[in-house]
Amino acid sequence: MTDSALETTRAAQKERTRQSIMDAALRLSHEQGFAQISLRQVAREAGVVPTAFYRHFESMDQLGLALVEQSFSTLRRMIRDAQRDPDTFANIIDASAEILVRVVKQNKEHFGFVARERNSGSDVVRLAIHRELELFIAELSVVLVRLPHIGSWSSDDVRLAAGLFVRNMVYRAEQVVAMPDGRTDREEEIKDKARREMRMIVLGFEKWSSDG
Repeated sequence: MTDSALETTRAAQKERTRQSIMDAALRLSHEQGFAQISLRQVAREAGVVPTAFYRHFESMDQLGLALVEQSFSTLRRMIRDAQRDPDTFANIIDASAEILVRVVKQNKEHFGFVARERNSGSDVVRLAIHRELELFIAELSVVLVRLPHIGSWSSDDVRLAAGLFVRNMVYRAEQVVAMPDGRTDREEEIKDKARREMRMIVLGFEKWSSDG
């Protein structure tokens, strides 16, 4: 094996170990909450010794921050994909409800982590989640400003509207996380309520003016 190939193999193994540690922390935090689990518990669950943990993360706080970043990267991809898809943008409310439920179902562990930790547990993790939510609102603002009636709004008002959507999405995402597998009736109910709530928000756009 060449030096280059050996280095590639080592890098891949290092990334697998790092991800194993993160996956272990997600599993344990589902049972106990992230603030209650220890470094040794995570290392044992991941099948590594504690010294190996420190090759990837300086502390449990740094591991928590990595989990927050990984969890929200899914949301950012969702918004960017919606912007690239003309069909999605043309029917943004219906599509958003469909995308939300699909993405949360596919990433239940990450969304469950956010739902559990955003209002409790580690201060470092909680603050990071709130920062990421603000960034998500900022990205959604870029999409919303292209909708009818919003182009003339102030940037503050656009962010307020984006915040309404995000709070709705977070609440409905938490319901999807708690939804038992196979409950298609519950899934459709969540989608329907999300669509209706977003339509209620949008109905006010035409009457709103940033001039007061």
